[in-house]
Amino acid sequence: MQIPALTDAEELSCDVLVIGGGTAGTMAALTAAEHGSNVLLLEKAHVRHSGALAMGMDGVNNAVIPGRAEPDDYVAEITRANDGIVDQSTVRQTATRGFAMVQRLESYGVKFEKDEHGEYAVRQVHRSGSYVLPMPEGKDVKKVLYRRLRRREMRERIRIENRVMPVRVLTAEGRAVGAAGFNTRTGQFVTVRAGAVILATGAAGRLGLPASGYLYGTYENPTNAGDGYAMAYHAGAELTGIECFQINPLIKDYNGPACAYVANPFGGYQVNRHGERFVDSDYWSGRMMAEFAAELASDRGPVYLKLSHLPEESVAALESILHTTERPTRGTFHANRGHDYRTHDIEMHISEIGLCGGHSASGVRVDDHARTTVPRLYAAGDLACVPHNYMIGAFVFGDLAGEDAAQYRAYTGELPADQLAEAHELAYGPLRNPDGPPQPQVEYKLRRFVNDYVAPPKSGARLSLAVDHFERMRGEIAEMGATTPHELMRCAEVSFIRDCAEMAARSSLARTESRWGLYHERTDHPQRDDSGWLHHLDLRKSPSGAMEFTARPVEPYLVPVEEFTPVGGASRHIGEVSPEQVATAGPREAAPTGSRIAAPTSTSTPERAATDSPRILELVALADDQPELAALAPYLADPDPAVRRAAVATLTETAPDGTGTALASALADADPGVRAVAAESLRELVETLPPEPALRTPLVAAVSSADPVVRAAALDLLRALRLGSTALFAPGLDDPDLGVRVETVRALVSVDAVRELTTAAADPAREVRVTVAKGLAAVTAPPADVLGPLTRLLGDADVLVRAAAFQSLGTTGCPAEVAEAAVGALDDPAWQVRAGAAAALGAAASGTAVPALAKALGDASADVRKAAVLALLRHPAAEEARAALATAVHDPDADVRAYAARA
Repeated sequence: MQIPALTDAEELSCDVLVIGGGTAGTMAALTAAEHGSNVLLLEKAHVRHSGALAMGMDGVNNAVIPGRAEPDDYVAEITRANDGIVDQSTVRQTATRGFAMVQRLESYGVKFEKDEHGEYAVRQVHRSGSYVLPMPEGKDVKKVLYRRLRRREMRERIRIENRVMPVRVLTAEGRAVGAAGFNTRTGQFVTVRAGAVILATGAAGRLGLPASGYLYGTYENPTNAGDGYAMAYHAGAELTGIECFQINPLIKDYNGPACAYVANPFGGYQVNRHGERFVDSDYWSGRMMAEFAAELASDRGPVYLKLSHLPEESVAALESILHTTERPTRGTFHANRGHDYRTHDIEMHISEIGLCGGHSASGVRVDDHARTTVPRLYAAGDLACVPHNYMIGAFVFGDLAGEDAAQYRAYTGELPADQLAEAHELAYGPLRNPDGPPQPQVEYKLRRFVNDYVAPPKSGARLSLAVDHFERMRGEIAEMGATTPHELMRCAEVSFIRDCAEMAARSSLARTESRWGLYHERTDHPQRDDSGWLHHLDLRKSPSGAMEFTARPVEPYLVPVEEFTPVGGASRHIGEVSPEQVATAGPREAAPTGSRIAAPTSTSTPERAATDSPRILELVALADDQPELAALAPYLADPDPAVRRAAVATLTETAPDGTGTALASALADADPGVRAVAAESLRELVETLPPEPALRTPLVAAVSSADPVVRAAALDLLRALRLGSTALFAPGLDDPDLGVRVETVRALVSVDAVRELTTAAADPAREVRVTVAKGLAAVTAPPADVLGPLTRLLGDADVLVRAAAFQSLGTTGCPAEVAEAAVGALDDPAWQVRAGAAAALGAAASGTAVPALAKALGDASADVRKAAVLALLRHPAAEEARAALATAVHDPDADVRAYAARA
């Protein structure tokens, strides 16, 4: 292609420019539009399937649900996890606004796990506080957001430009005024003038090189190459915590997360080769990763994620999440190795390094309204430094940014010519070298240096060598060649990666202490230094173009945390950080300097394959116009089942008025594929469907369908929408299909039908009886009514049924007549039953429970000992309980020790 003239740029204008169409960006655009702004959303891919959220999400790591957790407890927990270096005012925004965001997302159609009564099923994964809210059907989160963006009222305010990659934020009059970039398909230069700019480009996930050597086999979304970090830096914004890397546990040889947040609520955990739990850290943090790395390197390694002890129901549920929402190729990977979660524990390893505010603490400095230090420039999501912010925090700060930015109107002055020229050269420079080194080779070399010299454990010598290498690579990057717009995009990404690599190396040199466990472990400064370094390390571009640093004291906390006492005060100017002397040939007279440039190559990503059916192509085109139900009706009635299935999918994506009734009617379709898609769509949209008679009628009819998939879905929908009754649900207990009977039990729990649940307790299928046992804990009925069926289940022949029944007694109460049975069950051969019995004794009288639980602290199973500790914590007034817990702090199992220590 030819280099387009700078004067031939396509110029766009808006009130609020949002760069990045992922998690934070879509929420920022929606909120700004709702506040009356004309919004332009730029995405270098396609908003429908871009960003880290594109494949969905298996759970929320930081849901502060009223009644289950307190905002102040969450703020304190994040402060500890980040070794005291936090702006608590920003963390508190996530803590206090997160619940409203969960409800807002739910109103859009995002589904969170709930119990039969519609309460959020928050789980405790961390040792303190219950913040994890599973999303077992979270694969469609991005689709839901895109559907919201494309609603008619939003399309009037939000213009989406896909395949446009900004490379620089433009500034004038001391503030952000727009951006410059290019179209990654046509190559056209694009300029934007805006009243405010919101950066939401995600983490710098393509920084370190994965152990596999694959450039794009990263833990984070590989399209997130640090674009926003570099653009914010060059716009003059301060970045902070760049020395605090993101490092995660992975599956060995497969760059998928180990998913403890998914597995732990089901009973999975990490063990060494002896089967011992070893993680003492209270929170997923650098300290935990340091423990993980130490165990891996010791003679107790390798390290495994243990799932083989779980029952079939739990393993199947985990597979449905881990092999779809998390990584679609994961099941194939395990199958090709001949591994199965039921028979093999999963070997784990450590990821490459990256920069991420949402999972560690490295990002653009923002205040509690997502404002950066450059007026009218905002940052949100993994790009912004709000430690351990995760998905809900990204939505919260996208919302905050959109709301605050909406006060500004489009910039009307001249766009800065010098910045436009710099952006133009950055974008198109590689076209001058069509035969230059290809992007993959240059990027591999750059990221190999990151692994060799920047990844922990760090030292001043290695970091200094890194700075030298990154300076030298400016020239190699400037010589890269490209011939297509797609290759230009990859070349620009390499320049961003180089910028992030230099920031990471220089920031790590500047902080002369060790902190955050593995995230910033310096062998030449091995101790944490709170007296000198309870400071944020802020980085900015100096007037001379160099990186300079300031140590900014942590402000006094809003929520006191015993371990840290920040006092605020004046910042300490550090200035530029020069590399240390590394070579032996003599002292270096001056630090290396260089000038900025950039650009990489790659192969083109194919578009979605076309289908042979012209009717389906019509539907694909129609979806972008947000059609009304009447426009889709002919396709829903098409004689071709493939067209009807596509019509149901389009209806689900666009969700016009009347969608629920139309989908419920499709449950009666003659084609099983159409019925299955309709059932799945109804479950996806259930939170947005009005519980009206027009919807109830076809759902009630579907309860009698010949298709068990339809019957199960109808029961699930009627329960969730509160449109059912005991009389409607009870016949399902005689259904020949196991899945239908399980859904029937859940539905009966939602209407507190104890008598019918008592009948279901005699079901021949273990899965049904387990569901009954668990469900009885959620029934709002007099304890005496529930005690009868639970007592009968305590004598069940199946281990898991007995275990679930005892577990429920820990919630409903454990009166004297069954407490003795629980004491006896502590000698059951099955560890699941012993663990359940221990949980039950947590709700029993102390005189009976405490001696038995103290004895259970010697059980051979760590799971039983952990259950005993948790039960003893419910008897705080008993001196014998406190004495028993004091002995448990020396238990060989890390979980047992940690829970006991909290007493």
